[in-house]
Amino acid sequence: MPTMSATSSDTCPPPRRYGCDGAVGWQSAAACAGLPPKAVFSKKVKEAAPVLRACARCPVRRDCERIVAPADNWFDGVCGGRLYRSGRPVEIPAHLLPVVSALPAKRAPRGGSLA
Repeated sequence: MPTMSATSSDTCPPPRRYGCDGAVGWQSAAACAGLPPKAVFSKKVKEAAPVLRACARCPVRRDCERIVAPADNWFDGVCGGRLYRSGRPVEIPAHLLPVVSALPAKRAPRGGSLA
């Protein structure tokens, strides 16, 4: 759950309401909200792996990347499902990438036609 600097908060849009619990703001709705800051702001792929996995199911990935703007702020850590060092995306080895499960394909009913 990256935080913004005091100077960039003046230009950010007002927070949107997320979820059923009435939580306001993208940070409280982020899947990484309960993870240790050491992992969120890590420069190391292995330390950041739990955060990257959380990003795979996060409802506010786009807001996170748009608001934090890692490339504009020389950001270090995980933002929007990517790991950044000095605002540049870090290549993640395939064996450490989060696994995204595919939805099962729909089957045609047995003994009937599709029409």
